[in-house]
Amino acid sequence: MAEYESRGGPRPVSGWAVGGITFAGTIMIMIGIFQALAGLVALFNDEFFVVAPNYTYDLDVTGWGWIHLIIGVLVALAGFALFAGRPWAAIVAITLAIFSAVSNFFFIPYYPFWSLLVIALCVWVIWSLTRPELYRQT
Repeated sequence: MAEYESRGGPRPVSGWAVGGITFAGTIMIMIGIFQALAGLVALFNDEFFVVAPNYTYDLDVTGWGWIHLIIGVLVALAGFALFAGRPWAAIVAITLAIFSAVSNFFFIPYYPFWSLLVIALCVWVIWSLTRPELYRQT
């Protein structure tokens, strides 16, 4: 194996890398669907969400709907890009997972359980894509 690597040839893909990226892609698609659904609910039925009084980041529920819908679609597309093996997909996926987690943090007063679930899934994706095992070669 050492000879193969010293010749500058391509390295074999680690099983951990394939598993981590597949997991992250699957969860990203799921997060995207969840976030887009929350956005659609906010757009179609803005009385569904209870608006907390005196919330510092008070934004109209329709505004939150558009934010969630756009981020949800982008997150799902990043998940599909991970499956496609695009070289830029992991960086984009981590960045979008951060944006998704932050937007859901600000959405906690409107729908706490759902927001905390999406934040936890985003953290799981970031963890999955940044594991050192992903970059070890078998």
